[in-house]
Amino acid sequence: MKNSTLITTLFIAIIIGTGCAQKSIVRYGDATAVETTDINFGSTDLQKVANDMADSVLLSPVVGTLTENSRPVIFVERIKNKTSEHIDTESITDTVSTKLLRSGKFRFVDMGRVEAARKQLEFQHDGGMVDSTKAIQFGRHVGAKYMLYGNLSSIVKSNKDKSDVYYKFTLRLMDLESGLVEWADESEIRKTRTKGAVGW
Repeated sequence: MKNSTLITTLFIAIIIGTGCAQKSIVRYGDATAVETTDINFGSTDLQKVANDMADSVLLSPVVGTLTENSRPVIFVERIKNKTSEHIDTESITDTVSTKLLRSGKFRFVDMGRVEAARKQLEFQHDGGMVDSTKAIQFGRHVGAKYMLYGNLSSIVKSNKDKSDVYYKFTLRLMDLESGLVEWADESEIRKTRTKGAVGW
């Protein structure tokens, strides 16, 4: 009986000990801290290219003349991902457009939500569900004057000892009336991974 109790006690202790040993700890980190977990495009890269582009737009003397007397309306075209990785390029343009909007120099049209806005306007005018004196009128949306668009591309080279990835993010601002590109810039990132003595 004593042996059975001892075995049961040891078994419970092993289970509890194993559970404690495998318990993970979660902590908040600094969202702007440099992360270098691997060679792929990461949050630090996203923040770098987005901030580089937003700062370049705001500091450009050409853009300064465009925004001198008004807050021009821009729409953002989805960034083309020309890399071999799955990268959420919308997050890049979200960061750029948010920073430009906060500057007070630009206004934006959200083309990704036009269909949702159209459905709401149709709801307000069809079926008598909304008081017609309070319904928003059709044809009063403001059109964009400029389009912000670009590409994210990469070149990858590797051998048995070293891997090298070069990223280039290009952004342009086009005047929709004239078709002229009023501003363009690029942000570059290079990452290298070298094989260590023990492994990668």
